[in-house]
Amino acid sequence: MKTLRLCLLSALAVVAGLSFSSCSNNKESMKEPSAAGATPRAIIHTNYGDMTVEFWPDVAPRTVENFLKLSRENFYNGTAFHRVIKGFMIQGGCPNSKVGARGAPGTGGPGYQVKAEFNNRSHVKGVLSMARSADPDSAGSQFFVCHGDASFLNNKYTAFGKLVAGEETLNKIANIRCVGMEGSTPTERVEITRVEIVEAK
Repeated sequence: MKTLRLCLLSALAVVAGLSFSSCSNNKESMKEPSAAGATPRAIIHTNYGDMTVEFWPDVAPRTVENFLKLSRENFYNGTAFHRVIKGFMIQGGCPNSKVGARGAPGTGGPGYQVKAEFNNRSHVKGVLSMARSADPDSAGSQFFVCHGDASFLNNKYTAFGKLVAGEETLNKIANIRCVGMEGSTPTERVEITRVEIVEAK
């Protein structure tokens, strides 16, 4: 199964980042204002606390609809944030991160890919964005939440929402001790117990 990697450029080094793979080649700032009332919100429930997400369908409609679809199908329930880099991001959404799943965490997807919707929303702390490979249209289910300024990803990865509550949970997860060659594998399991969709009123 092909592994999708995001290459993260810093002033000092090239860091391997935001990886996942999909099962087919089918293409299909926390205070920033957004249109109110038009789109559901999502509460990402984890064993470390909750994070509430507001979406940006005006700039990434397909990506937002895909995340809502997968959430309603309980796709994310039981997955984990398998990759954590303090000051950068926490990454989850891989079905291979479920307990007992086959395949390495970070190498799974929903069986299809979603066409990129790069936009002018900045990757700052709390922003939700899609993991992908060198192929711009290779996103599927894996996503990340920025834990710091990642403006070097702007217009290269699909930002599609932001946290409106739960920054303390984001910080808790980002501060978990990590190991591995990249130093991004959490030593404690950070499970997404479920993603609750809160319909717009």
